Amino acid sequence: MTDQNQRNKATALTLWSALDRAPAEAVPLLDHVQHWQGPAPIGVQTSGADVVTALFAPLRDAVPNLRRQTHIFMAGTSSANENGQGDGASWVAGTGNYTGRAVQSVFGIPATGHDLRVRWGEFLRFDNQGRITHAQTIWDFVDWFDQIGLPVLPKPRGAAHVYPAPTAYDGVLTDPGDDKASADTMQLGRGLIFGGLNSFDTTDLSSMGMARFFHPNVKWYGPGGIGACLSLSEFETLHQKPWLVAFPDRKVMHLESLFAEDRMLAASGPRGVVGTHGGTYLGHAATGAPIEVSGLDFWLRTDGQFTENWVFVDMVHLFEQMGVDLFARMRDQL
Repeated sequence: MTDQNQRNKATALTLWSALDRAPAEAVPLLDHVQHWQGPAPIGVQTSGADVVTALFAPLRDAVPNLRRQTHIFMAGTSSANENGQGDGASWVAGTGNYTGRAVQSVFGIPATGHDLRVRWGEFLRFDNQGRITHAQTIWDFVDWFDQIGLPVLPKPRGAAHVYPAPTAYDGVLTDPGDDKASADTMQLGRGLIFGGLNSFDTTDLSSMGMARFFHPNVKWYGPGGIGACLSLSEFETLHQKPWLVAFPDRKVMHLESLFAEDRMLAASGPRGVVGTHGGTYLGHAATGAPIEVSGLDFWLRTDGQFTENWVFVDMVHLFEQMGVDLFARMRDQL
């Protein structure tokens, strides 16, 4: 699969270059797109032209000096099913920041004269001919709102606006990863996702065994509204416990992708976590509503544990299911 992964990486880089330079030039690269999950409220697009028109052209028009920073770039073959059967799809994933200054409103977000640093995450699925057929994109709108002085959620428990590249700046894997390292990363990742994250006994966080998977000084970079947790203790106290109180029956399932390259692991899914809003979350009382969490994750393995974790949650979509329109909250402050 090495040659196929490298071919897909080259296509992804060509696509992103076109989207950044002149989005309309990217349409021919997307002529086999069937389903592209954009961030709420943009939502699903079903053709390359619609992807460009709905997502990337408006962003480029509003931020003419838009620049893409890529912190992680990787490819692999997915093993996203809990039973380890089936799947086998080819994926490329990346994340980083967009920087620039908006000169006009976009997606209903006003241009305020602020220099922006908006986090992006994107997963691209390829068929056997190397054509993009499915994708998922999340932009951190909640953090964007906060940057321009229009916060829509309480102050994060974790550190705000902390979204760095991997500590050693080694997350951009333009060359093929080591197969043995990739296998070790996948083994650890499947244990974390289908073991630790799904094993809460509803009373004691230690039942999840996160200390087996996360280093004591793990850096966990959560989305706007949650913030970064800079140790395992902070992760459990500032994010994991409030999350489990709010969604006590949540379970990781329906992942679209889970793949590793060298020491990096990546996972995606518009319905990657399902559960019930059973407790107060970020100031919003329990509604009893069923929820599906659209998310993207990247992990870095060092020896036998994960030492960094970059986490995207489509918070606009999550709160929409709980009856809260975060874009309306933003507009109400104008």
